[in-house]
Amino acid sequence: MTQHPPQRKFKVCLVSISLAGGGAERSCAMLSEMLSEYGHDVHIAILNNAIDYPYNGKLFNLGLFKNTKETTLRRFLRIRRLRRYLRKERFDLIIDHRGKNDYRREVFYTKYVYKGERLCYVVHSANPNLYLTEYPGKAAEIYNRNLLTVGVSSTICKHITKVYNIRNCKVIHNAFDPDWNAALDKLPTILQDKKYLLSYGRIEDSVKDFSLLIEAFSLSEAYKKDWYLVIMGDGRDKEMLQQKAVEMKGGSHIVFLPFTKVPFTFIKHAHAVTLTSKFEGFPMVLVESLSVGVPVIALDIMSGPSEIVRHEENGLLVPKRETALFAQAISRMCFDESLYLHCKSRAKETVQAFSKDQIAAKWDQLLQDEL
Repeated sequence: MTQHPPQRKFKVCLVSISLAGGGAERSCAMLSEMLSEYGHDVHIAILNNAIDYPYNGKLFNLGLFKNTKETTLRRFLRIRRLRRYLRKERFDLIIDHRGKNDYRREVFYTKYVYKGERLCYVVHSANPNLYLTEYPGKAAEIYNRNLLTVGVSSTICKHITKVYNIRNCKVIHNAFDPDWNAALDKLPTILQDKKYLLSYGRIEDSVKDFSLLIEAFSLSEAYKKDWYLVIMGDGRDKEMLQQKAVEMKGGSHIVFLPFTKVPFTFIKHAHAVTLTSKFEGFPMVLVESLSVGVPVIALDIMSGPSEIVRHEENGLLVPKRETALFAQAISRMCFDESLYLHCKSRAKETVQAFSKDQIAAKWDQLLQDEL
């Protein structure tokens, strides 16, 4: 275990929808490990009984109390358990990772669940509707009553400070775990001996824009040289995208795979990893890929990629959401060997600032400074 200098130790509770599925949930699980390594007393309260990611600390799983016949009263009684738990345990700080897309719910949490508690809200997305509800101005007042806010990218903090006057925002990026590089298995038969580009995440096209990726791959004609596109994950738009792929030129070279808890074997063997999202916070798919030495191709969306991708150094940053431009970037990464080898050689070193040790130290320092 990593040895850290003696500091004050705090009792903290991390609150998350679950410990499964998305980047915010993986980030919360990893934060539990990082704070535990510093000797803090870590508790995790999750609202749904879904656990995919490793964590450290004492788990309070409200999902175990869910009833298949949910009513307003039953939901209230379940959330009341959380309120009683928080009062009983007397935490120094509650770090809330939940998305916040309903203003009335957040008022309820503020006035009842979290009443009298010291709070830190973590903002994982640049889309204000996901973390500042349908009434961002009113939600900002709730944020400003908290001890502080953490944004997972510089862009997020700058935006919510300038536009919504949230005065207490600190930047702490999401972290990657160097141990991910060690946990590698064999590829499934369908991918063995194949050259492929990889995209992975929740299959929601309105967010991830896999449609653009499929169109760009087809337009690049990389499939004519036996390159494949692998899209890995599950979600409501998967069937629609599979049908779209079938209808595109090169559709036989587009492979869909299910979600996996441990994607690093697939990442490690990819030629490059792509990102075409319409919005993100701090896209861990890029950090995860670079951390195992795999270059990336990403759209330069509002938050995240420009803080991770160094154009033509560890990958390609596509300036506009245009199919032709992304297709051109795919062609360059597949066929310009000198560019590819240069980006691959630089990949790991460019993300060391986001390593688990570096980010853990920032979180610990935040607790030392604020509590």
